[in-house]
Order: sequence, then C-alpha cells, then structure tokens
Amino acid sequence: MLLPALCLAGGQERDDFDHPAIQYIKQTSDDPVSRLQKEMDAGRVRLTFNRKNGYLSSVLAQLKIPVSSQMLVFSKTSFQRDLITPHAPRALYFNDSSYVGWVQDGSVVEVAVQSPQLGAVFYTLQQESGGRPRFQRQTYECLQCHNSSMTAGVPGLIMRSVYARIDGMPEFRAGTYLTTDQSPLSERWGGWYVTGQHGVMRHMGNAFARGEENVILDREKGANLKSLHSLLDTSPYLTPQSDIVALLVAEHQTRVQTLLTKAGYGARMALYDEAQLNRELQRPVGYRSDSTRSRIRSVCDPLLEAMLFVKEAPLTDAVTGNSGYAETFAAQGPFDHQHRSLRQLDLHHRLLRYPCSYLIYTEAFDALPTEAKSYLYQRLREVLTGKDNSPEFSHLSTAERKAILEILTDTKPDFAASDSKPAVKTDPPSAK
Repeated sequence: MLLPALCLAGGQERDDFDHPAIQYIKQTSDDPVSRLQKEMDAGRVRLTFNRKNGYLSSVLAQLKIPVSSQMLVFSKTSFQRDLITPHAPRALYFNDSSYVGWVQDGSVVEVAVQSPQLGAVFYTLQQESGGRPRFQRQTYECLQCHNSSMTAGVPGLIMRSVYARIDGMPEFRAGTYLTTDQSPLSERWGGWYVTGQHGVMRHMGNAFARGEENVILDREKGANLKSLHSLLDTSPYLTPQSDIVALLVAEHQTRVQTLLTKAGYGARMALYDEAQLNRELQRPVGYRSDSTRSRIRSVCDPLLEAMLFVKEAPLTDAVTGNSGYAETFAAQGPFDHQHRSLRQLDLHHRLLRYPCSYLIYTEAFDALPTEAKSYLYQRLREVLTGKDNSPEFSHLSTAERKAILEILTDTKPDFAASDSKPAVKTDPPSAK
C-alpha cells in the first residue's frame, strides 16, 4: 500500500501472521502512529490541515520525517493508481521506522510503520479538514499485496522497478524487478523519478517505455538530472527533488526491515512451539532443543547477511544527491568516540562507509527475542573479529571489520555487554 508495487512474501501453508505467537490482526500495534494517535486523543497534539497538501506536512513533522527524503513515483502501482500519472506522481517520504505516501487530490494520506512486534503496519488518514482527524489501521486490504511471495511471508514493504508507459501504466509483459541494495543500478527505478548525479551508471528512472514487440527505454535522456522541470510541474510538492540517495537508502532499509520481521516472527514461533512441546513432554521450562536453535538460526542468518551488505551491488561511479537528504541522514549518528557512525555514506563504491546497517539501532531490532538477538550479536562478533572468514563476508576488509566493531561497542550498549555473556551454540562457519 505504501511503496509502488511494494509487496511481501508468503508462499507457506499457513500465514505466519496468524500464528498464536504473532496474531497480527488481533494485536494492538505499539508504533509511531499509534503513539501519535494517543497524543492526539489526549489533546496534546493537533494535526494542521492546509490547502496545498492537507495533513501531509503536519504528519511528516509529527513523525519526524525529513521532507528531503521525498521520492516521486509515476507508475500506476498504488491503490490510488487512478490519480497517479507522470504529471501527478505519488510522493513518498520516510525515516527509519515510518513511511508516508501522498497523491494529489487523494482522499487519504497513506502511512506504513515498522512495528517492533508485528512488522509493517498500515494506516490511512482521511484528507478532510475540521473535526478530529484519526488514523485508521488497515489490514486485510493492504495484506493482499503486502504479504506475498516477495517478502518471505511476513507483512512488510519492498520496492519494485517497472517499465512504465507515458500514461504511467506498467508494461508487465516486459518484466519487473524487485529492487534491493543487491540490484544492479541498470534494473532500478523504472516508474520513478530520480534527481541527482550518478556519472556513467544508468538506471530506468525518468524514462517511459516505448515500442510494442520490443519494449525500450531511453536511459540516456533520463540520466543525471539535476531537476525535473522538463518532465513535470513540481510546485504541488514539498520539494522539487526525487533524491537518488533517498532511493538508495530506502532500498536497503525496506529489505532489512522485512528480514527483521521474518527473524522476529520465526524466533517467536519457534519458542512458542517449543514451550507447547515442553509442556506436553513434561520437559523443564526453558528447555532448548537443537531443532529450535536451528529454526532461530535459519531466520537470523539472512538478516545478518543483509545487515552486513553481503552481495551489495557495487557503485561504479560517484553518486551525489541534491535535496540535502544525504547530509540529514548522516548527521543523525550515533557517533563513537572517534566521531564515526554507521550512517556515514560512501556513495563512490557502495552505500555506506562502514557496511553494517544503522537499523541495528531501531526498536524493531531491539524487540527481537533474546535468543535471536544473542545469536546475531555472537555472529556479528565472529565476523567482525575475523573468527569467521567465510567467503560471503570477504567484502569486509580487516580495517572495516575493526572499525564496525569499535563503533558498535561505543554506540550499542547491549552489544558491548554481550561480549561477556556465554556463547550461543552455533554451527561452524564451514557447515553453512
């Protein structure tokens, strides 16, 4: 519902969100929007409506989402698709936990948040002045797209690239691409506007699909645009940009958040199922079987690799944004005693200077079950200290591993404390 053609993964016999350990539909979500609504109900916060964009500006301010994160999508891949055209694209804004979508003349503001316990949770806010605005949680309608085969069967967000015609309609017969930080730039941003510099690299953004038998894009015409004035009137929007750095960050973030949800779901279900079995077999409370440990490892290992940017597609030229988003993102920290941060950007060869995801500081990561987080911390130490030199981590130099370890030790207290805790039973790296 939020990002264009953003979907989730399912494909299992039973939806994970229905498991007794999860109960996605029944559980009340504790997230930035639900907390904002409580403040509104108590009269401590009021949203402001304006003629230009309704509640959009006020929602962004309350959720602390920077305007510079704006990304514009012109493909008709949202539930408000009838209002979306290349001349009236959908605007998306985000921070570490919240995403907001706005369409010109749309009846609602769309919001998706990363709930620490439930994963992606979806809301709409009616664009009506007066009265008492209220965020309405959406479930079944949104989950039709956001709980599919592309996100491992958990509620979440992903980004896709399509061949979009001059009217914004996707040309699905030409194919689509699931977009992550592992995607080559040549497959990214079809149906999106992109501003900023990227040198000799080419993408699918700012271009319209043409041709009948063979669908083609003019990638040159849409490359390295400093502004969108030749493509549309940007005056209805909060900024005239659709920043390339924001796009790069969002692609990394949505994938890791889906894997965070998958790890949380998988670990909680494994522990719940084992507790049931322990009661039936009259085993001690807290008994951990090899099977349960294996289930937890199987959902945490993909998350670990994503957080350490395994198989990240390299940048072959420098990238520069032009909305101020890069500076805003990097300034958030936290910083270690040498003023280093996991938010420092590289943008010459890869996204981050120190390839370890800043999402380790989020509520969603902190809310992982203790067993899952302990396993992740132990595996992080094994990789960062060089104990694990498996090929998948060969992109990390000795100096980079050392720097990441020092940054985490300085800025993540429970990670620092985990060094003195008993080791979690793991398989040797060679067995993976």
